[in-house]
Amino acid sequence: MTRLKPQYLWFTLCCCINILFSSSLFAAISQQSDSLDPESATGRQIHSQIKASDWMVTAAHPLATQIGHDVLTRGGNAIDAMVAVQLMLGLVEPQSSGIGGGSFLVYWDAKNQVLTSFDGRETAPQGATPNLFLDAFGQPIAFFDAVVGGRSVGVPGTVMLLWQTHQRYGSLPWPSLLQPVIETARHGFAITPRLHSLIERDRDRLVLSSTTRDYFLDHDHKAKKVGTLLQNSAYADTLTQIAKWGAAGFYQGAVADAITRSVREHSNPGVITTEDLARYTVKERPPVCAPYFDYQICGMGPPSSGALTVGQILMISSHFNLKQWGSQDPLSWQVIGDASRLAFADRNRYIADNDFTPVPIAGLLDPDYIKQRASLITPGKAMRSAIAGTPSWSPSLPRQLPRQNGDSLEQPSTTHFNIVDRAGNVVAMTSSIENAFGARLMTGGFLLNNQLTDFSFRPEQEGTIIANHVAPGKRPRSSMAPTIVLHQGKPYLAVGSPGGSRIIGYVAQTLIAHTQWGLTIQEAINLPHLSNRFGVYDLEQNTPAEQWHKPLQQLGFKTRSQPLNSGLHAIRIHNGHLEGAADPRREGIALGK
Repeated sequence: MTRLKPQYLWFTLCCCINILFSSSLFAAISQQSDSLDPESATGRQIHSQIKASDWMVTAAHPLATQIGHDVLTRGGNAIDAMVAVQLMLGLVEPQSSGIGGGSFLVYWDAKNQVLTSFDGRETAPQGATPNLFLDAFGQPIAFFDAVVGGRSVGVPGTVMLLWQTHQRYGSLPWPSLLQPVIETARHGFAITPRLHSLIERDRDRLVLSSTTRDYFLDHDHKAKKVGTLLQNSAYADTLTQIAKWGAAGFYQGAVADAITRSVREHSNPGVITTEDLARYTVKERPPVCAPYFDYQICGMGPPSSGALTVGQILMISSHFNLKQWGSQDPLSWQVIGDASRLAFADRNRYIADNDFTPVPIAGLLDPDYIKQRASLITPGKAMRSAIAGTPSWSPSLPRQLPRQNGDSLEQPSTTHFNIVDRAGNVVAMTSSIENAFGARLMTGGFLLNNQLTDFSFRPEQEGTIIANHVAPGKRPRSSMAPTIVLHQGKPYLAVGSPGGSRIIGYVAQTLIAHTQWGLTIQEAINLPHLSNRFGVYDLEQNTPAEQWHKPLQQLGFKTRSQPLNSGLHAIRIHNGHLEGAADPRREGIALGK
């Protein structure tokens, strides 16, 4: 039998001890069944900002952080470490991401001094139609009726992204990056309190499939206990095929056949074919950058709304004196909330897969347009409503068609990690299978995504097209916001978060707190969340954010308490040193040398 390396056993034990200890110190964030956040943490950990001089990894699980650190220790670069980290996360954090889902990568190539981004988002199968999520009467079906089963599964992109970027940038042999994950899968890892709680709350859906039932639940159909050794030989076998054949080991052959059968033979069937898998491509796209004081805030463009919407929030709020007001003045939160509402109004109207539906990227970030949007905010009085504006359109774009706002519901189950290597290469990667446990379909030891439910269920409204409608080969809009901040043309900060459409607000708030209020990156991440996307101001439950109920109501906002469970991770590059920070709301850590 293959033995697990001692450091992985040690980290599994430490992970459990640390989380059990820290959970006793802090009040648990609510896990009500009607919460919009199925990724709620079991408690807050205690994190200190980590400093290093050579390299740094921040990821959502200690075993994932450790394996990235090990790759860098033995001479690998950031892309090598990225491959290992993502594949380990797919094992130990299966509800959030994995090879059955998709990813966005923002990457700083230190050798060529170039920032680029890679779109490994899932695509709609060729057999998908605009009516995919409509019933016989032309009405949208219920969300979970769409999610559970094959109907919601998009063609996965993560494996192709890992393979192609490694072929281009990697330095260590591909199989050597997969082998430690294969060993961990065969030997097993300890179930953490967070994974246990997420399994328990979703067991009524997990029990519906024999593969998810047998893997996650015990003989009484309850979540396997904390500390249980969870072994996954099927995942090890799948990775063995990928180690041997590269991406072809996933997109062709036995693994591809098994994915297709799982999707098409479910009682709620989807339409993926082996041809859909074989034709999947990763797209390299120019990053979208927004000017913000002395910084350029750069991230993933369409089909992600992350960079554009984060950029709009920051640019609009820059017209007000948040630096002077500080984090304890309700005017700061009013401006951030109203800027967010304006940005989300534009997002819902205009942003979709740019290869199918033209997006006015330059117009949405045009300084004159931003100034116009900022003029709609009156400090001291919350906006009554926020509607989409009319940005300018580049002459090179096809003529703008009338369009309606979309109604897609993007659920908060995702992961984010950052890596900086000794050469100065920077990875900011956000990866997802959409809802917690995705489509609740498991094949080859991994969960399949339900990312097609990120499309608008309605293709049109009142005869007018919705930009984010379903179409064959199209990629659904996302809010994932892997971000690299440039200062004087060089990487300064890598940051991102899970959290569904709230990702955008989490990232924007962290950047404001660090750059305008002078908080360290750890302090900025620790700051309680306030989020206003569509009119109601959500305040992070059981935190000091709840002190803002009355002040914000006096400004004219409706407020409510919500479990706003981010998973922010960041690495700051400053004066030749690295500073790493992980979100205390989850179990991730930062490691560096």
